[in-house]
Amino acid sequence: MSQSEKPTNPDNQQDGENLPPLTFLQMLGSTLSAALGVQSERNRERDFSRGKASHFILMGIGFTVVFVIVMALIVKLVLAQIA
Repeated sequence: MSQSEKPTNPDNQQDGENLPPLTFLQMLGSTLSAALGVQSERNRERDFSRGKASHFILMGIGFTVVFVIVMALIVKLVLAQIA
């Protein structure tokens, strides 16, 4: 019997198995909320049930890199205006 022919039993399925994965915008919103420390309980539960840790780690690293670059550019701009 192939994988698709096996009967499905709702009692044997784990929570979150049939839920769609998070979209890029949902992950971005969660990453920004985490950076500000304002994540809601509902979104936190959604992230843990539907998201993958590796995706959030990559989003966090990407956010940090972009944040540092933006801050460096702002400092350069301000220093250039002063000089």
